[in-house]
This record gives sequence, structure tokens and C-alpha cells, in this order.
Amino acid sequence: MTERTRFVSVTRHPSEQVESDGVAVEEPLEIRVEGRGLVVTMRTPGDDIELVTGFLYSEGVIDSLDDLVAVAKVHNPLDPQDNTVDVRLSPGVSIDEGRFASAQRTLFASSACGVCGKATIEQVIKSVPKLEGCAAIDGDWLLSLPERMRHAQPTFDATGGIHAAALFDIKTGQMEVLREDIGRHNAVDKVLGWRMRQDRVPVDDAILLVSGRAGFEIIQKALIAGVPAVAAIGAPSSMAVQLAEEAGMQLFGFVRERRFNRYC
Repeated sequence: MTERTRFVSVTRHPSEQVESDGVAVEEPLEIRVEGRGLVVTMRTPGDDIELVTGFLYSEGVIDSLDDLVAVAKVHNPLDPQDNTVDVRLSPGVSIDEGRFASAQRTLFASSACGVCGKATIEQVIKSVPKLEGCAAIDGDWLLSLPERMRHAQPTFDATGGIHAAALFDIKTGQMEVLREDIGRHNAVDKVLGWRMRQDRVPVDDAILLVSGRAGFEIIQKALIAGVPAVAAIGAPSSMAVQLAEEAGMQLFGFVRERRFNRYC
């Protein structure tokens, strides 16, 4: 079974009582393509195949399920926990490995900031076509989403220290998928990877809800997947607002406590 929560000894203040407390597991995952190391990301174990699929999708390496021959965990003698996933791409699908390398942080992406692993901002900014848009989102329905997501976060219940991302069908309001991870970007990649593995991309019929803030990379990943609307319980960044506005994406922030901000 995948271990997502680990229990450690803590001393409670001011009682000074020693107790056991749950913390979210964080371990490295090496992503290989055709046997060659591409990137290492820090993540919470679980849904690793979805994470890798979503990462390749949101980074523009693959466009559909047909671009993949296989994605599987492989045994690494130096890694007893088997935190390695290898990807086999379809003939004709190529990858620019240099785009994932940085002079200072070669082949490493933090769970909190994927952009840190890229060499230049020019490598991050991509030409993405404008979205066709979607109908206006009802405010009362939008405000119901954070609570519904919160009730579906077992690892957060146990640790209080993990992010979540969820997709909700814009027409029916049904939650399609929710994934938790120590990293915000990883959680987004997991839900996008789930949709890719359902062979249902682009994700143009859902709203993406994230438990933290909405930075540039979150919006970029959603945009590549064709997501028409993103909502965040936290704040967006200036570049996130700019990118969403240019793309015609609906962006909401501070979605909580009977209020929210509509940015685009």
C-alpha cells in the first residue's frame, strides 16, 4: 500500500506532552523517458502514473494518449522504494531534454515550484491559443466547491499539510477527480494525468479548483490542457492574472467564506 502519511513523535506546547502526529510523506520521483533520466520531482507517493502522464501533458511533451506506448514503475537497485517511472513514447514523438535542465538545478524540480528547474523564463512562456471560453459560472455553485473538495481530502485530515486539486464538471457540478500532493503543481498534474488516461482531453468541460494560491505555472498547465476556468482558495499572482486574461480564461481567487474575487 502507498504510504501517504507518516507518524512522528512531537512535543505539544504548552503541555509538553509527547504524542504521535501525522505528517505528509514527501519523497523524490525520478521520471525517465526511454530509460534516460528527465527530471526528479519531490512528491507525495501515490497516483505516480497519473502524475507523470499529467506532467508530460502539461509540459507540452504529449498531446494525447496515443503519444504514449507505456508508462510504468521500474525497479532501481539504488532506490529500494522504487520511486522511478519510465515512459515509452510513440514513434515520432520527441522531447527536448534541454528544456528541463538548468545550469544550477540540473534535472530537478521542486514540489513547490516547477519553474525553478527551468533555465530561462523564455522556456516557460509558450504560445497557447486563446480559449473559446465558457458560460458564466454561478457564484453560489462556485462557493460550494471548496467545502466539497475539503471533505474529500483524507491525507489533509491526517496531516494538515498537503495540497489538493480537483476537477468539477461545469454543466453538472459533479466532482470528477481529486488528488492530493505535497506540491501544488503535482496535484494539478495528477488530475490532468487522470483525464489524459481517461482519453478525455482537452479538459474543456471542467473547472479546476486548487487548494492554495494560483501562480503562473498553475494557469499555464490548465491552459495547455484547455481548462476554461480556474478557481483558487488562495490568491493568484500578477502573471497568473495576465496569462488568464490574455487567454480568455475565467480566474477566481479567495474562493471561501461566502466570497470570491473574479479576476478575468
